Amino acid sequence: MLKTLGAQVKQYRWVTFITPVFSALEAVADMFLPMLMSQIIDKGVKVGGQAGMQAVLHYGAIMVAVAIGALVCGILAGRFASIASTGFAANLRQAMFANIQSFSFSNIDRFSTAGLVTRLTTDVSNVQLSYQMITRICVRAPVMLITALIMAFSIHASLSMIFVAAIVILAATLSFIIFKATGTFNRVFKKYDDLNASVQENVGAIRVVKAFVREDYERSKFNKAANAVYRMFVKAETYVSFNNPVMMLTVFGSMLGLSWLGAKAIVLEGFTEGGLMSLFSYVMSILMSLMMISMIFVMMSMSVASARRICEVLNEKADLTSPAQALTAVPDGSVDFDHVSFSYRQGKGKPVLQDIDLHIEAGQTIGILGGTGSAKSSLVNLISRLYDVSEGSVRVGGHDVREYDLTTLRDEVAVVLQKNVLFSGTILENLRWGNAEATQEECERVCRLACADDFIQAMPQGYETYIEQGGTNVSGGQKQRLCIARALLKKPKILILDDSTSAVDTATDARIRKALREEIPNTTKIIIAQRISSVQDADRILVLDEGRVNGFGTHEQLLAANRIYQEVYQGQTQGGGDFDEKEGA
Repeated sequence: MLKTLGAQVKQYRWVTFITPVFSALEAVADMFLPMLMSQIIDKGVKVGGQAGMQAVLHYGAIMVAVAIGALVCGILAGRFASIASTGFAANLRQAMFANIQSFSFSNIDRFSTAGLVTRLTTDVSNVQLSYQMITRICVRAPVMLITALIMAFSIHASLSMIFVAAIVILAATLSFIIFKATGTFNRVFKKYDDLNASVQENVGAIRVVKAFVREDYERSKFNKAANAVYRMFVKAETYVSFNNPVMMLTVFGSMLGLSWLGAKAIVLEGFTEGGLMSLFSYVMSILMSLMMISMIFVMMSMSVASARRICEVLNEKADLTSPAQALTAVPDGSVDFDHVSFSYRQGKGKPVLQDIDLHIEAGQTIGILGGTGSAKSSLVNLISRLYDVSEGSVRVGGHDVREYDLTTLRDEVAVVLQKNVLFSGTILENLRWGNAEATQEECERVCRLACADDFIQAMPQGYETYIEQGGTNVSGGQKQRLCIARALLKKPKILILDDSTSAVDTATDARIRKALREEIPNTTKIIIAQRISSVQDADRILVLDEGRVNGFGTHEQLLAANRIYQEVYQGQTQGGGDFDEKEGA
């Protein structure tokens, strides 16, 4: 874990190393001040006269110089600690986000979205605070403690044993607090994931919540998650709260013991008043350093849980990577499934696709029909290698997809997913996800192909219209057409439409299919649809049933020989419309 986190210090190493130096110098300088004060009292105030005044001025000047030095060191230590900790936190966030971008779908499935958000925000903030304390206070407190003990023993060894007793008591208390609190802090951040998940789900689906008048239910669900975090933090903080009263009891007990024994030492041993006053200062310094150490350990107990969660993301390796000698060109858009079986748990779970043997020539249009859960989306996800097959192989352009450079392969396979996603920005900015260098004319052309140009031109700002986050200011059908246009800008060899015209009317659907057929005849088009009208003109149609090929042929062939296709066709032409999942269609 330390190696993983340490690798993200990067350019802030020198700041990290110099901060403890200034913190140590500040602590040492502070510990000289009580000693100098005792000299002012014993050699200046008590002596009096001209000699006493000279001693006061001499030691006073030294005190001022040491105090200024301590101030400068403290300012520099604080500044450098802030630079190091904030830079470290920035590197952690960037490294996690970059690693998340390399994840395959199977990697992403291991982490919830809310869990990743918590790791990038709350967990990094905890580690950042701990890092700042480590680089500054974690050095300052022990140096202050050791220096104060040395100074105290040099003044009066017997009286300084009081400090040793105080340290033992506080160390025992601190051990108890850390032991009890750490386990609770480990669990509390998992509850943060549930809290973030509740917020994210509610805000993302706020229109549905309001449409079904579920505000009270959602509020209750959020309150449940928030109260779980509250209860666990109260439990952890209850243990931590023991720290302060025990600390104060020890401080005042030490001062009482020092007053009693110190007074006797002055009377019986000739101990000086200045020496006793210095010991009072050192007892406060020693106990303050112990309090700082206790704060460090409490904060560390919180941040260790956060650090582990961060390292889980940083150490996660992408399941899918490009091979060493990767192919960097896709010859054509042919697709071959050679006895493919697939499970989301890589052979451990139930197969969602079984023995798929399918061959598609470049430039063909293939329709895919099947009931909910028949693995239509899972099948097409294998083409762009979003997942790897469990058995068999998928070939694109005559080569196994595992032989291609991932970027090369995915640049040649454009996918319009079931869930259409637009990002905040203008329509042009969203379209150029398909091709960052696309001109305005190219964007307008693909929008005409996707039947999106008409509604865009009707908007007051046209192609400069700003799309809200998630595309909330456009309709479902408009969003689908923009996503199709975005995919066409890639000029792919394979175009996959995963039920991506379901929100448009049949006339618009027909216009889109006609435009695709005429304008990109050499692109292999795979269309997943629920409506037979969307695929009946395809070169061939694949019927899936529970992850197996139930039929593969033209509209006429399937209508004559395939029972599932016949039932779907009859249901839709006679007004039934949807698939009968019990029958697999």
